[in-house]
Amino acid sequence: MRTLRWTLWNFRRIVLILAAPLLLLPLPLVIGTKEAQCSFVLLLMAIFWMTEAVPLAMAAMLPAILFPAFGIMTSSDVAKEYFKDFHFLLVGVICLATSIAKWGLHRRVALRLVTLVGVNPAWLMLGFMSGCAFLSMWVQNTSAVAMVMPIVEAVLQQILKASEKDVGGEDNPGLQLDGLSGEDEVKASEQGDHAGAAPGDPDHDAESPPAAPSSGGARRDRMLCKAMCIGIAYSSNIGGISTLPGTSPNLIFAEFLHQTYPSCNCINFGNWLLLCFPVSLIMLLLTWLWLYWLFIGSDFSFLWRCRGEQTEKERAAKKVIEDECKSLGPMSSQEIFTGLVFLLMVLLWLTRAPGFIPGWASLFPQSAGHITDATVALLLGLLFFIVPAYGPRRKYESMISWKEFEESMWNVALLVGGGFALAEGAKVSGLSQWVADLLTPLGNLPVLATITIACIIVTTVTEVTSNAATVTIFLPILSALAEAIHVNPLYVLIPTTLCTSYSFLLPVSNPPNAVVFGYGHLTIMDIVKAGIGTNVIGVLATLLAVATWGVPLFSLDTYPDWAPVHPGSNSTSP
Repeated sequence: MRTLRWTLWNFRRIVLILAAPLLLLPLPLVIGTKEAQCSFVLLLMAIFWMTEAVPLAMAAMLPAILFPAFGIMTSSDVAKEYFKDFHFLLVGVICLATSIAKWGLHRRVALRLVTLVGVNPAWLMLGFMSGCAFLSMWVQNTSAVAMVMPIVEAVLQQILKASEKDVGGEDNPGLQLDGLSGEDEVKASEQGDHAGAAPGDPDHDAESPPAAPSSGGARRDRMLCKAMCIGIAYSSNIGGISTLPGTSPNLIFAEFLHQTYPSCNCINFGNWLLLCFPVSLIMLLLTWLWLYWLFIGSDFSFLWRCRGEQTEKERAAKKVIEDECKSLGPMSSQEIFTGLVFLLMVLLWLTRAPGFIPGWASLFPQSAGHITDATVALLLGLLFFIVPAYGPRRKYESMISWKEFEESMWNVALLVGGGFALAEGAKVSGLSQWVADLLTPLGNLPVLATITIACIIVTTVTEVTSNAATVTIFLPILSALAEAIHVNPLYVLIPTTLCTSYSFLLPVSNPPNAVVFGYGHLTIMDIVKAGIGTNVIGVLATLLAVATWGVPLFSLDTYPDWAPVHPGSNSTSP
């Protein structure tokens, strides 16, 4: 039995790959409808995406195999879904992200933001969260965390080492860091020992008599490590929602809108930024305060208190940041070129078709509507393969190589392409309409209540499935629901798209959580406790946006001409 258990565990992926289709076979064999067959593909992909029994990109290829086999779509029709305009935008953005990471521009940006806020633990956390959020607006969320987290870890290790030298025990409840600690507790902190971080009130420890031997200082340092690490993971998702290329659900939404409603030209880089950047800013600040209160303490007097003399830990953190800045040296020509291309890309995106005034795309009247954000990204991305990285005295080498680029490209491209294929299959088979009909009774509720329920459902599902899979599954369902209750589809699709990025509850909910969890400062319960509050903040901030400034920005209070009108639809006004 022991050998059998070991064998089953060793080959658990193969067991799951064989068992999952067998358990789902009644859907295509017994029920046999197109909707049931599409459900089989959807559930099988969801299981493989959740468990990672096979690589995510290969699991995304299942529609290319099963849709033709079930007669839902032809092989050529499925293949068309795997490469769209979205992928050209992705190519340009990944070229930029590759150059940023290769030449170290991300470190300079992150460190510059941290130096602006100072080394007080609370402000230090906000500085790192802001830097990670800014980076994730332009690069993949996982890449942003991978760029920032090594710097954060170096600072945290210096703070933990400073605990060994801190024997004065001066009470300082504002910083929540000072206090006596034994050598064993400090070593446990450095090794990520969570057993000593039992739940309790941090303020109580801060007010303990400084002369008494206590592990309060080491415990508070561990709490700071937890808050800082979780803040980095969450800020990557929070920053990613601000821009269309910031995270894959946003791009999937934009492409779905273009495919489903070809006459809808109301979503572009500029108005998405106007809607979502305030949401991101509100979430970042409230999440920062929530994490500070949850892990460090309830004393927020640091918000208005003048800076006093720096503690040993603050000086240690400041030294690390200064050393990191010095190690970067002066800004290189490669960094300057990458920064200029980045600024040019953002400027061209913002001014292509801002909506309230004619953009530069109007200079090409003969190709109106043909130029998109992908055109800009692809053109500027091409420059990184042409412009030499060094001067004429050295052998020619482009800013980035194809090998460096493709390491980041194809996994994301195939994953999202599989999502497009799944969404199209759900539409063609009638599965999305069938589910939408089940949800139609929600139309009897006020529209904001319907949207709130949809946001809660999506936020719950995205905790156990990938963000791209969740948005792919729900977009066709919710668009059909919006048409059935005669509500502007954007009123339902925009908030639910944003909520697919609010996967804060588990280490496996998204890659940034897993990357941060791997550093050993966190337990699963730490992420669960922090994630519940952050999910609530995210849903409320999103609902605030679509109910206030989102209404005039996208005319959400009217049913648009580009959406179909179904006979007998349940008309509901916002």
